[in-house]
Amino acid sequence: MATSSPSIVISDDEPGYDLDLFCIPRHYAEDLEKVFIPHGLIMDRTERLARDVMKEMGGHHIVALCVLKGGYKFFADLLDYIKVLNRNSDRSIPMTVDFIRLKSYCNDQSTGDIKVIGGDDLSTLTGKNVLIVEYNPKMVKVASLLVKRTPRSVGYRPDFVGFEIPDKFVVGYALDYNEYFRDLNHVCVISETGKAKYKA
Repeated sequence: MATSSPSIVISDDEPGYDLDLFCIPRHYAEDLEKVFIPHGLIMDRTERLARDVMKEMGGHHIVALCVLKGGYKFFADLLDYIKVLNRNSDRSIPMTVDFIRLKSYCNDQSTGDIKVIGGDDLSTLTGKNVLIVEYNPKMVKVASLLVKRTPRSVGYRPDFVGFEIPDKFVVGYALDYNEYFRDLNHVCVISETGKAKYKA
């Protein structure tokens, strides 16, 4: 059994980066504390994860399942890098995509319930190699941009991890707070002002 790939570990005392060093939409200027993971670092790490996925899952048809809405940017970028590898290497894999929508947060707190919203009949994935999540497939591998170190963690670790981060509520790169902040390129820490402003 393969172990999960290594990740970049961001320490609990990581200060992040001053917002003035980056292009941040003005309407969020007071709503963020800092840039936590710059977009360029996200992209470089995602490219490496695509290589790891190809190495471990290459040679078999892959059904890539995107968990909406927060996973769409990572999903699209990861698949773009996999497509580049498919075009430019001796080894390529056929790939299809599917989508599922999950909801588990209200404001900055997990509700403890994961609601599945929409999505096709997942039994169609039986017997396939699935990247992300699935029901009774031939092979299941999960890729996650972020894994939080939190007391609520049950010890599960995805197979492919971009960054391991402290237990901070982060937004941007499609991660939201009540549907806001998905339009940020960087992963940022939301401020208390931002939480109050966009509270449900």
